[in-house]
Amino acid sequence: MPPNAQEAHRTTTPTAAVTPAANKMDCFLTTACTPLHLQFIDVTYRVKQTDRSPPSKPSSSPPGRISSHSPTTASSPTEERTILNNITGEARPGELLAILGPSGSGKSTLLSILGGRLPARHSGTVLATTTTTGGAAHHLSPTTTRSIRRRTGFVAQDDILHPHLTVRETLLYCAMLRLPRAAPLSTKASAADAVIAELGLTACADTIVGNAFVRGVSGGERKRVSIGHELLVNPSLLVLDEPTSGLDSTAAARLVATLSGLARKGRTVVVSVHQPSSRVYRMFDSVLLLSEGRCLYFGKGDQAMEYFEGVGFKPGFHVNPADFMLDLANGFAQADYNFTAEGGNVKQSLISSYNKVLAPKVKASITAASDHAPHAITEPPQPESCSGCTSWTNQFTILLRRSLKERRHETFTSLRLFQIIAPALIAGAMWWRSSPAAVQDRLGLLFFVSIFWGVFASFNAVFAFPQERPVLARERASGMYSLSSYFMSRMAGDLPMELALPTAFTVVVYLMAGLNPSPTAFALTLAVILSYVLVAGGLGLAVGAAMMDAKRASTLVTVIMLAYLLTGGFYVHNVPGFMVWAKYTSFTYYGYRLLIAVQYGGHLRRMLPPQEVDGEAGTAACVAALVAMFFGYRLLAYLALRRVRK
Repeated sequence: MPPNAQEAHRTTTPTAAVTPAANKMDCFLTTACTPLHLQFIDVTYRVKQTDRSPPSKPSSSPPGRISSHSPTTASSPTEERTILNNITGEARPGELLAILGPSGSGKSTLLSILGGRLPARHSGTVLATTTTTGGAAHHLSPTTTRSIRRRTGFVAQDDILHPHLTVRETLLYCAMLRLPRAAPLSTKASAADAVIAELGLTACADTIVGNAFVRGVSGGERKRVSIGHELLVNPSLLVLDEPTSGLDSTAAARLVATLSGLARKGRTVVVSVHQPSSRVYRMFDSVLLLSEGRCLYFGKGDQAMEYFEGVGFKPGFHVNPADFMLDLANGFAQADYNFTAEGGNVKQSLISSYNKVLAPKVKASITAASDHAPHAITEPPQPESCSGCTSWTNQFTILLRRSLKERRHETFTSLRLFQIIAPALIAGAMWWRSSPAAVQDRLGLLFFVSIFWGVFASFNAVFAFPQERPVLARERASGMYSLSSYFMSRMAGDLPMELALPTAFTVVVYLMAGLNPSPTAFALTLAVILSYVLVAGGLGLAVGAAMMDAKRASTLVTVIMLAYLLTGGFYVHNVPGFMVWAKYTSFTYYGYRLLIAVQYGGHLRRMLPPQEVDGEAGTAACVAALVAMFFGYRLLAYLALRRVRK
């Protein structure tokens, strides 16, 4: 569905019992926790020239310090590419600052630095000044970075949300994770309702969010949900990367009007905008114009045209100020639209004019203002709403509930059931009432079960973490929960599907094939298959977490499973001596041996060929190996996830 559809299909889902009680929130959303004045002076950012591709948007990178004086140093004589070059400006509480510029001008990089989402590899100074109730100003010291992260809401360009949760569920779970642990559930529910009302989402509160493949709310509403996700912590600083991208002009204007309203309530709002309409531009209090990492203008939005006219660039007719400024940033003046070769001179003239006329005034004003407050002092006490988070146990419980709700749409779909029941019926028909004396046939059935569930479970699991990486990176960067609570809740949330489907498969095949009728044998067979599935799923999780690329990870799992099947003990019995060790690395081998032991019990030597018994691992060794692999693969997956950058 196109992102700017005017009205989306409304699909309601069960929601928490929440009674709107926004009036119970003590002035929630009326004013920010503490007004925050953001100043940045001579900010420069460089990357190594060996990286030929444009730098990726670093919205998911580890939060850096909001205040930094760290110069950029090259680790080698390799040339460097300058992404930002001596950018100076400020964002005041109660105002909306818009960063304009063509693609590749450095807008997203600057936003990431201002929002604390970029490692401290830039030079220059970024200062966050707070104002206490008594009016005293304070520069926040580097030791308060974590507190500033809680004060900052960062909205990436892409809407990274759970598609199958409703708008209310999305914001309620966010409130439960991000608001102080001392706040009761009713207060958190009221906060979610207050945000829904503030952002105009009441009509679609019980509609699933959706995405490009799942019908849900419209593109503008989805962007508002992303903003609400950050607004729940009542941030002092709200940073948004191209929030109007993909929206029509009406939806974009409504969204910017909402942001302007949030700024009027005491917040500092900074946005990057690619191509705003004239009515959107009029809502900007201040404008920063970038071109190839250089500043062409910083000042009041309604004074920009006057400035450019003063330096010799006057439009010949009425034009959208934003369009005119973007033309200049691309190197075109009104009279030179058809002379692209002159573009370089236009930009150089604008850069020179800014450095001579405007830059000294801007820097002097910002420097003078920053000198009124002492540096690097202890942060003033925070209001209750801005501190604390939920405990590990609550994180686990909330994430588990969210995971089960999000995955309820994919667990027992008709296609998934057909994918399991159809092979079970075919296998049951092929081995219909097989005789216990037909040893080779039954061994083939047992190995088929091992093949099927080894491949199925590992391939399903390999996509889990690569698909959730954007959500994990965004929520971890916001400090919503610990990695361990997320990992454990994901493991627990996967169990229903991982265990229910193999159970149904086993029941069908076991009864149709006429395997050992003993209830104990059936229970042990089911236990072995479920254990085997969990181990195979662990392999997929470990590979997926290590690669974080679904295509590459699935390729590697294919190779590993092929090796495990070849060494599983069914195809080759007389293995060369130098390859004997390989089968002991295969969980297929251990699962297959356990299935044989359950079906034939103490009759192994009488019923089976000698090559199926002699020199093979015993039952205790097989159980121990599967247990070790179950924990080992998941430990590897957890350690690999720790490398995922926030």
